[in-house]
Amino acid sequence: MKKIEAIIRESKFEAVKDALLIIGIDSFTYDECKGVGKQKISGRVYRGAVSTWGDITRYKLTIVVHESDMRKTVNCILDTAYTGEIGDGKIFVSTLEDSWSIRTKENGDNSLEQKQTLNYARTIM
Repeated sequence: MKKIEAIIRESKFEAVKDALLIIGIDSFTYDECKGVGKQKISGRVYRGAVSTWGDITRYKLTIVVHESDMRKTVNCILDTAYTGEIGDGKIFVSTLEDSWSIRTKENGDNSLEQKQTLNYARTIM
């Protein structure tokens, strides 16, 4: 299993999300985050203070995929989030030792599968 963490522009989030759904990556988490990098904002005024740091809002996507899906997932993000400008973002890939599904109690690659189970007690209520 591979864990992909991608930090992308706020303006590219919806496009990346839609592109991931098209290639079959329909389960991931994301957070709004801020960072400082090479991209600078000069002379931005906020509440009377001038900010020259590049505190720019980004989205951090965390995606866990089968090893065989890693390359297509990374390429999808690279192609969709690209603008060619400083500040496009970064992608980090790491190997996961194990994962567990809390609901099904399965682990490993089986924990990544989203199995639909019908819970009759919930449908009756």
